[in-house]
Amino acid sequence: MTAPSGDGARTDGTEIDPKAFRTVLGQFCTGVTVITTVDETGAPVGFACQSFAALSLDPPLVLFCPTKQSRSWSAIERSGRFCVNVLAEEQQQTCARFGSREPDKFADIAWTRSPLGSPILTGSLAHIDCTVETVHDGGDHWVVFGRVSSLSEVRDEQERPLLFYRGQYTGIEPEKTTPAPWRDDLEAFLTSVTEDTWL
Repeated sequence: MTAPSGDGARTDGTEIDPKAFRTVLGQFCTGVTVITTVDETGAPVGFACQSFAALSLDPPLVLFCPTKQSRSWSAIERSGRFCVNVLAEEQQQTCARFGSREPDKFADIAWTRSPLGSPILTGSLAHIDCTVETVHDGGDHWVVFGRVSSLSEVRDEQERPLLFYRGQYTGIEPEKTTPAPWRDDLEAFLTSVTEDTWL
């Protein structure tokens, strides 16, 4: 198999259409997070982020991918720390605010400081407090590896995450959830709620 070129061109010489690329990738349902920090003046900074993932158990690492033009990322880079806020199903308005160009995204948003000093959004499903480990080039984005410093406790197993699918918010329907097949089908997954798996 021929390795793809790094310039966005297909191996047959044609270009990948950006709109088609976004549409096809939109078939992958993701959770939604807000990545936060405080800037050099102590003001809270944050942005909505789909491109977040668990990366490693040992050492405990996560990753997220800000655009290279992101002002919020510039503040995170300078501070060297950030907090990942996993949004709950009822936080659609919070997501919309942090995904907007509002100059004061924290207006009317309740928050507290994490142990490292980054904002924890009140009502978020979970939070992960991190320091910036390494930064890698990712085309028009950066790929940021973060080392986990502390974690929130699970608030309520009945609470549901905010999901994004085909350009729209969606959620989990409780009656349609099904336990995943045991072990062999979960070995590639970093996260699992079963205590006696390899995790």
